[in-house]
Amino acid sequence: MKVGFIGAGNVTATIGRHLINAGRTIVVSNSRGPETLGKFVAELGPGAIAGTKQQAADCDIVILATRWVNVPEALKGIDWRGRILVDATNAHMDSKADRSLAGVTRSRAALKARTSSEIVAEMALGARLVKSISNMPMEWIHDFSPNKPRTVIFTSGDDIEAKQSVIELINSTGLVAIDLGPLRTGGAMQELGAPLSGIEFHFVQRLHRR
Repeated sequence: MKVGFIGAGNVTATIGRHLINAGRTIVVSNSRGPETLGKFVAELGPGAIAGTKQQAADCDIVILATRWVNVPEALKGIDWRGRILVDATNAHMDSKADRSLAGVTRSRAALKARTSSEIVAEMALGARLVKSISNMPMEWIHDFSPNKPRTVIFTSGDDIEAKQSVIELINSTGLVAIDLGPLRTGGAMQELGAPLSGIEFHFVQRLHRR
C-alpha cells in the first residue's frame, strides 16, 4: 500500500516516519514541486518518495496535511471521486496557527456550526473522507521505537470501508485508532477546541487471569 501526503510539514514528517517504520511507502508532495523535497524525503529515509500532488493523490490512501488556509489550493485540480482522503488539518483561521483560547474560539466561530471536515468534503467532491490524525500535537508521538506508547488517534467518517482502511493503516504503526462514528458527530468531538482535542490517551490492554 502506498500512502500519499499533500503537504510536507510536521504531520507528514511524523506520520510518514511511523508508516515507513511499518513497511509502507509514502509519496510526499507540496505546492512547490518534488524538486524542492529532496532533503525532506532523505531525512525520512528509504520508503519516502518525492512526487507531484497528482502522484500523491493516486496513492491508496491520501493524507491532507496542510495549513487550513492552504486547503482550497491543496485540493484544487484533483478528481477526488472514489479516493480515500484523510483530513488531518485543524481549522486555524489565521495564517499562523494561533493556539490561544481566543484563537481557537475565533476559529470555531468561523466554521458557522459546521465541522471543518464537512467543509473539506465540500471542496473535495466525491472523496471518501475520513477525519483523523489531527487531535494532538505531533510532538506527542515522536517516539518511533518498537516499544512506543500505544497513543490513541481518533477517527471518524461516513464511508465505513474507507474508515476501516484508515483504522487498519494507523493500527499497523503501533498507534491505536479509535472510531468516533460518522463524520459530523465524530468530527465535532475531535476537531480543534472540541472535548477530545489536545488530550493524550494511551491504549492499555490488561490481561485477566482465571
